[in-house]
Amino acid sequence: MLQPRTICATVVLLGATLVTAAAPAVAAPATATAATTACPTGWGSAGKSATAATTASVTDVRTGRHDCYDRMVVDVPGAARADLGYSVRYVDRLHQDGSGRHIPVAGGAVLEVRVTAPAYDTGTGAATYPARAGAALPGVDLTGYRTFRDARFAGSFEGDTQLGLGVRGRLPFRVLQLDGRIVIDVAHTWTAAR
Repeated sequence: MLQPRTICATVVLLGATLVTAAAPAVAAPATATAATTACPTGWGSAGKSATAATTASVTDVRTGRHDCYDRMVVDVPGAARADLGYSVRYVDRLHQDGSGRHIPVAGGAVLEVRVTAPAYDTGTGAATYPARAGAALPGVDLTGYRTFRDARFAGSFEGDTQLGLGVRGRLPFRVLQLDGRIVIDVAHTWTAAR
């Protein structure tokens, strides 16, 4: 006959074994889900454009990092979404409008970004965005970015502002027109997971 003390110890050990065996099955899916982020796909790498123009001026260019893409924002305060035109496309080399001068841009591929808004006041000709042709974009630090490698100002000529965006490779991108800004997102990869 089993002693009550033996029966109690056996029940406690059996309970501890069942709890320990069940715990990994519950914890494993939560860990796997947290490690995977679904990223958008289908943007493609073909050139994208919208025909419109504004006399509102470019005042800033800024960048940001996201889970699935790196982002560039060209600020044009006062411009309505429908008035912001652009052309964004991959080029072999960036050439400055007007002069044709080659602007070197580091990276595995170069996106030419054109916004149909001047980087100067159309009444006075004074610069509204403090950049120099051929120089890195002021205030933009791309340290730690997964996709962006370089960002250069090519110039502002006849109402168009031209930028060069050096990226890791020829990756998919999208362009968004919003009130007061153009947004360019370049994906980190071609796949749907980051």
